[in-house]
Amino acid sequence: MKSALSVMVGVAAVALVAAPLTSYAGGTITGKVTYAGQPQQKEFLFSKFPNPKFCPQNPNKSLMDGDKRFLKQIEVSKDGGLKNAVVAIVDVEDKAFVDGYAGTEVVAAFCEFQPFSGIVVNTRPFKVENTDADPGDPKSVAGVLHNPHSFTVKGTTSATGFNIGLAKKGDKLDKPVTFRGGAEKEGYYRLQCDQHEFMQSFFLPVSNPHFAVAKDDGSFEIKDVPAGKHKVVAWHPFAGKAKKVEFEVDVTDGGTANLKAEIK
Repeated sequence: MKSALSVMVGVAAVALVAAPLTSYAGGTITGKVTYAGQPQQKEFLFSKFPNPKFCPQNPNKSLMDGDKRFLKQIEVSKDGGLKNAVVAIVDVEDKAFVDGYAGTEVVAAFCEFQPFSGIVVNTRPFKVENTDADPGDPKSVAGVLHNPHSFTVKGTTSATGFNIGLAKKGDKLDKPVTFRGGAEKEGYYRLQCDQHEFMQSFFLPVSNPHFAVAKDDGSFEIKDVPAGKHKVVAWHPFAGKAKKVEFEVDVTDGGTANLKAEIK
């Protein structure tokens, strides 16, 4: 006859085997980036640039008003959420991520670089594709000429990365990001079309996959963050004079940490 103790041990062992094993890939950081200032935009006239009839065909009508084209430098929701801010963990160096990063991809569509903001990885590819052609213009039937010009920016100084014309629809470029002298720790990457000045995009250098771009309302989510205390930055190319704002976030395995990131 089995003792009561042996029966209890057996039941416990069965329970351990039957219970699912929980495995976490890390924690999550969620939150919102806010800005206390006002929205900001720069105005251009289509008539002063090539393709003044094609460029206004951009389906995003908030970017234009008649002959005016707006570069929406700062977009803020009603409750202060900052669109297009980049949030990134900066105290993790992930060599496998850096070595395997396939590249940042930008599309020129209806005289707009998309996305407006994102990330780059130093020494890794930066790719631009021209998708524009104007069948109504004999000079642009094969393609609307765009001239992507990249810059590495640090403080008030900048240096050209590449300057390449994409004359035809379907033309592409693929060039490495070239921050030098550790400038990627403090600077950012900027892209502008030399044909259409209002075409601009901005990118924060990162060295790990733990980043996010804030949505229209400023909200963001970063998953699979290693457990522990981390240095996190919030950055926007125009808000706060393009300076990174640092925060410390404590992430638990399987948990969710909330970050309220204000850029002043």
